[in-house]
Amino acid sequence: MATLLLMFWWVTAAELVVLLLPSAWWRRVLAPFVCVALSAVSAGLLVVHPSLPMAAVIVISVYRIVNLFRVVRGRMHEKYLRRATRQTSLWAIAAQGVVLGVWFLANRQHVSTYHVWIVLMYLDLVGAGILLVSTLRSIRKTRVLRAEEAPGTGNDVPTLTVAIPARNETDDLEACLQSLIASDYPKLEILVLDDCSQNRRTPEIIRSFAHAGVRFVQGEVPAENWLAKNQACQQLLTEANGELVLFCGVDVRFEPHSLRLLVAAMERKRKSMVSLLPRNEMPAHAPFMGAMLVQPLRYAWELSLPRRQFRRPPVLSTCWIARRELLLAAGGFAAVSRSIVPESYFARTSMVHDGYSFMQGDGVLGITSNKRFSEQLATAMRTRYPQVHRRVELVMAMTVAELMGVVMPYALLVWGVFGTISLQLLSISAATIILLTTTYVLVTYMTYRRWLVRALWFPLFAIGMDVGLLNYSMVQYEFFQVIWKDRNVCLPVMRAIEHLPTE
Repeated sequence: MATLLLMFWWVTAAELVVLLLPSAWWRRVLAPFVCVALSAVSAGLLVVHPSLPMAAVIVISVYRIVNLFRVVRGRMHEKYLRRATRQTSLWAIAAQGVVLGVWFLANRQHVSTYHVWIVLMYLDLVGAGILLVSTLRSIRKTRVLRAEEAPGTGNDVPTLTVAIPARNETDDLEACLQSLIASDYPKLEILVLDDCSQNRRTPEIIRSFAHAGVRFVQGEVPAENWLAKNQACQQLLTEANGELVLFCGVDVRFEPHSLRLLVAAMERKRKSMVSLLPRNEMPAHAPFMGAMLVQPLRYAWELSLPRRQFRRPPVLSTCWIARRELLLAAGGFAAVSRSIVPESYFARTSMVHDGYSFMQGDGVLGITSNKRFSEQLATAMRTRYPQVHRRVELVMAMTVAELMGVVMPYALLVWGVFGTISLQLLSISAATIILLTTTYVLVTYMTYRRWLVRALWFPLFAIGMDVGLLNYSMVQYEFFQVIWKDRNVCLPVMRAIEHLPTE
């Protein structure tokens, strides 16, 4: 065991030396050899001493190997790549050092495995409690107005522009526009941008609503430093005349009173930006109850984490509304031209003066989302890695936290059923599972606005799905392509510029 640990640290030293080499060519040549050595010695540690600490070590080693393959591929600008890979490597090595250090001290102090499990399970219990409290707080804080609190359809309301970017959309676009033109909002402008659609029906559908006041905006080929959707939103913002601008996808449906209630809630709360969690329709033909996994997971990231304590307010791109002057003062979408989730920037900007709110799209408000399962998967894969700022070390931390915090209590519960386990450990595991299940049931209710008994046995599957999506998103962004609306959105975040302007 001592020999393997010595070899492990020698390989670690070799990794750091490779990452510090000034020559990109040598780094790419030597990195694969370090990957092979790291794989062999990490697997050897687990074989010689099969235990939870060694399992954690090998999981972290996987992310060190992913980081080294980033060097081999060299998809990003060289200076950014060097900084990012060194940072990831140092965080991963530090994590393994902590794990091995705790394992060594526990052995030296003759701490029993039982006490280690007790400490870990109490940490899981505290974490599950925080998630539940945060979810309950989100439910309480994000309620919208009651119907009787909303004003009528008078002319004292602010002007509103609904802006919809559309690319290769047909039936969903038509249904969305049908719901919008039925709105009773008195000062409404509807803009739809055709984002260079390959499907000829998309512009035809938009123009067919011209008689109802829908204005067609012709999209432009995206510039090199823009994501296509962000450029489309910037065009829509430029064309918008409303004091308020609402951006939404074609999967959103509105009742005639929805816009009036939403604006009333925004005005009553004195907010400059509101992001809405719509009531979702259960998609048909979702495999293995996938509808119970993907969309609730996406909302759990926004509802169940104590985001406001870290000044990272919850946002959703499905439907959000902001004052036009706020968007322009913040630099418009040009300030976030390559951001996968640009609305998070505007939310942080408006949050500075308590101008941001996240609201539920309950049955009274009447705003719903009808997104197909395939689109739910595509959206999750497109947003998951950018949510952790495209940092491999954060994916590593989230994966370990989810496996330890959710999978481990279930594993101990099964162990208690089929084996021998202390009553204390079994009780803590059961309490943790109850808290996690309650949280997931609440998030599922917030997603579909109805209680679903099936949600009681889905938390474990949900975490498996989340870990899989997060890591798959990372691999696609780092080494392959992320295709959304027939475009690749994972171009390197930094590139070399051959010639800078002279003035």
